[in-house]
Amino acid sequence: MKNKQTFSFVRNTFLMFGTAILLTGSSCGNKQPNGDMKDEKIRIITLDPGHFHAALLQKSMYDEIDSVVHIYAPEGSELDNHMKLVDSYNSREENPTSWKHEIYRGPDYLEKMFSEKAGNVVIISGNNKLKTNYISRAIDSGMNVLADKPLAIDQDGFRSLESAFAKAKEKNVVLYDIMTERYNIYYVLQRALSQDTAFFGSLEKGTPDNPAVMQESVHHFYKNVSGKPLVRPAWFFDVEQEGRGLVDITTHMVDLIQWECFPDVVLDYKKDINMLSAKEWPTQLNLEQFQKSTKKDQFPDYLQKYIKNGILNVMSNGEMNYTIKGVHARVGIKWNYEAPEGSGDTHFAKMRGTKANILIRQGKEQNYKPVVYLELLNSGPNSEKQLMDAIGRLQALYPGLAVKKAGKEWELIIPEMLKVPHEEHFAEVVKNYLTYLKGAELPAWEVPNMLAKYYTTTKAAEMALKK
Repeated sequence: MKNKQTFSFVRNTFLMFGTAILLTGSSCGNKQPNGDMKDEKIRIITLDPGHFHAALLQKSMYDEIDSVVHIYAPEGSELDNHMKLVDSYNSREENPTSWKHEIYRGPDYLEKMFSEKAGNVVIISGNNKLKTNYISRAIDSGMNVLADKPLAIDQDGFRSLESAFAKAKEKNVVLYDIMTERYNIYYVLQRALSQDTAFFGSLEKGTPDNPAVMQESVHHFYKNVSGKPLVRPAWFFDVEQEGRGLVDITTHMVDLIQWECFPDVVLDYKKDINMLSAKEWPTQLNLEQFQKSTKKDQFPDYLQKYIKNGILNVMSNGEMNYTIKGVHARVGIKWNYEAPEGSGDTHFAKMRGTKANILIRQGKEQNYKPVVYLELLNSGPNSEKQLMDAIGRLQALYPGLAVKKAGKEWELIIPEMLKVPHEEHFAEVVKNYLTYLKGAELPAWEVPNMLAKYYTTTKAAEMALKK
């Protein structure tokens, strides 16, 4: 009950302030997408679930969604691991879910899914090489799609995605990706404060050496999900199937840059995005680490081309520098094998304004927990008053929000009830998606900005690969 109350509070607060994606921005003015589903029960199909995000979408129940989920997948450990995770939600002691499953296993799973059409929404979260085809075929069949990132891992995939969005509009269905970080309170507050011009000023343009906005993240191949060690599929370590590091986690970071710096602005990737540089480098894993992560005895044949002297080289790290509407941005991703004791995936973000900078740090000094820092660029009582006034404007929406001095900076004190764990953000994504299925209009910026996002990531990967 406590979690439900927290989610409701956060969701309602986002709606009041207009900082979350949910129904913000100008509408497209076209026919409401999938308005004919307003009174229809949502029936879920999960297609070939190879990534744990598919299961996280079922960590909660939803009144609008039928409790019977149809799954179509080939035989194998990926489906087994997916079911173990979903079953753990059904059997947990506190607030258990009550999902039921109709499972079809077999090599013809894809044809079977399209012939039976047992649902009206397809969940796609798995092998990224297959994802482009899955999305296109589902949209062509008139089915709605909610897909895990990335929706494209190369420029060919991007062009296919562009066609899929055009077909989705024609078919009056909703194609959407899972952007959980928009519900992360740290980024919500960074976005809100950057829009307070009395405090932040305007966003700097920056330079290649000193970008105006930065997003960096460190992730780990071996980690816990829902309290248990995550078993990754072997193909996750093959960049031809999973995608290069520059197109995976970076999807979230590029999305945040667009969402925070240009709220409600329609982006045109042909005019507004200019890739300046991109580079990549590998993470090295030995066989023991691979075995621990995948539960596989040996490296499969398709990974042999990445192995040197018994060490697997995964091209999972990268950095891109680009401009978006003339603003210099930098995105960096790094993958380690395992996080230090007591830590996990970490993030760093910075927005530079003419009056103040807003930073999010999550290092050892912060006990590996995100902390928002505010750096005033002008000293004196007037700057501090503008800071206090900005916090005061937010306190009506976020009771308990405060600041305290932290050296030369100020630390934002965020009430614990707003710090919703990452895994719970998936429920917020689903609730948001349901509003579109039930007839709400997509904001005008959503589809073009999804295209701008995937153009950015796939263009960076193409540039790095050429180097």
